Amino acid sequence: MSLYGDEAAAADAVGGAVDLTRVRRLWHLLEPLHAVLYYAPEVFEEAAALGYDTKERWPSYFPLRAAPLGAVGAERVASAFYSFSPRMVAEHMDSAWSVADPHAVKAARLRGVDRAYRALFGDRVDGPELAEAARLARRAAESVDTAGRPLAAANAELEWPDAPHLQLWQAATILREHRGDGHIAALLVSGVDPVESLVSFAAIGAASVERFGSRGWSAGEWRAARERLTARGLVDESGEATDAGRDLRHRVEHQTDQLAARPWQLLGATDTDRLADLLGDFWVAVLSSGLLPSETTLGIGRV
Repeated sequence: MSLYGDEAAAADAVGGAVDLTRVRRLWHLLEPLHAVLYYAPEVFEEAAALGYDTKERWPSYFPLRAAPLGAVGAERVASAFYSFSPRMVAEHMDSAWSVADPHAVKAARLRGVDRAYRALFGDRVDGPELAEAARLARRAAESVDTAGRPLAAANAELEWPDAPHLQLWQAATILREHRGDGHIAALLVSGVDPVESLVSFAAIGAASVERFGSRGWSAGEWRAARERLTARGLVDESGEATDAGRDLRHRVEHQTDQLAARPWQLLGATDTDRLADLLGDFWVAVLSSGLLPSETTLGIGRV
C-alpha cells in the first residue's frame, strides 16, 4: 500500500483524485500569506512588546509557530518542525515561555497579522474579494484530516477570528501546516532524516547550501549527512544529486502533494479554482512588498 492510500481512497469517495497541479498551485499562493507572520515588521513589533529579541527573526519565529501546541518543550518542537537542528530549537525554546505564555503569543500573532495585512492590502482588506477568499479557504481548512498531523491539529483547534482577513490567514496557516506534516511523513517513509532532508534538497538545487545553513546544523553534521546519502547512491562526491537522488526527491514531493490533496478535493475543482483566482492579487501584494526572501528552504518555484 502507498503512503497516501487512505487519503487517495477518501478522495475517490467524493468524486475522483484531485489534479495535483491545483494542490501545488494553492500551496504556492497560500504560503506567502501565511509567512507574513515571520517577516512583517508589525509582527516583530508585537513580539518585541512581549519581550522577545527581534534583532533577528529566530527568537520570535519558534514561539510564534509553536504557540498553538501549548507550552511544549524544545524536544517536541524539534520533532514537529523536523528540519531544524535540535540545538537551535533548544537555544530559542528553552526560555521562550518564560518570556510570554502561549496564549499571549497567539494573541500577539493575530494582532501582528491584522496590522500587517492592513498595511499590505489597504482598503482591499475589507473588500468582497478577500471575504469570499476567506470563506473558501476556511471551508478547505475545516475539512483537513488532522490525524498524525500535530501542527495542523494544533492550529485547527484554535477559535476562528471574526475578521475575514484573519480567517484567511488562519486558514492558510492550517493548510500549510497540514501540508508540512504530510511532507514530514513522506520524508520519514523515504528514510530521510532531518539534516539529510536539507542536504538532499540542496542537492537538487531547491536552494543554496548557505540558505539551508539557517537551520542550525554544523558543518560536520552536514558533511556526515552528505556522506550517508552518498553511501546510499543519492548524492555524488560533489554534493549534487544522482539520478536516484532526484527520483527520491520527486517521490517525496509527489507524495506530499497527494497527502495535501484532500481539502481541495472536498472543496471541489470549481471553488478551488475560484479561490486561486481570488488570491492572485493578495499573493502579488505580499511578494512585491519585499518582506519575504527571494530564496527559501521550501523550494517554491524550483521544484
